[in-house]
Amino acid sequence: MADQIDPLRIEPQLMFTGDAQAAIDLYTSAFGGSAIEHVQRADDGTIAFAAFSLAGQRFRCIDSAPVHDFTFTPSISLAVDCAQAADVDALVGVLAADGQVFMPLDTYPFNERYAWVADRFGVSWQIGVGAA
Repeated sequence: MADQIDPLRIEPQLMFTGDAQAAIDLYTSAFGGSAIEHVQRADDGTIAFAAFSLAGQRFRCIDSAPVHDFTFTPSISLAVDCAQAADVDALVGVLAADGQVFMPLDTYPFNERYAWVADRFGVSWQIGVGAA
């Protein structure tokens, strides 16, 4: 086995097709402790590269110039642990608007308050109380 590499960090990078700024705005307005750290625009005004943080977790995103035959897949989700059920309800309300609900807000054997949704951009979120 080769020597292990110690990267500086591993961060999710989200690829949008023209609506990265709208996604950044939605996410940073929904989560406390959020910040837009860097935005670099392409000549056409889209996001060439951006970095933002949600509750201390850093994300990167871009607007892809080429149109692809794929989008986000729900097989990878952003998991959010909330301190209380009311926070779960509030986040699901914001993120599920004009999106898709895979598992509705409810009590499940694995979590007292939980939902699995995709937002209007197709990003999958699994939101519940405490650690899953």
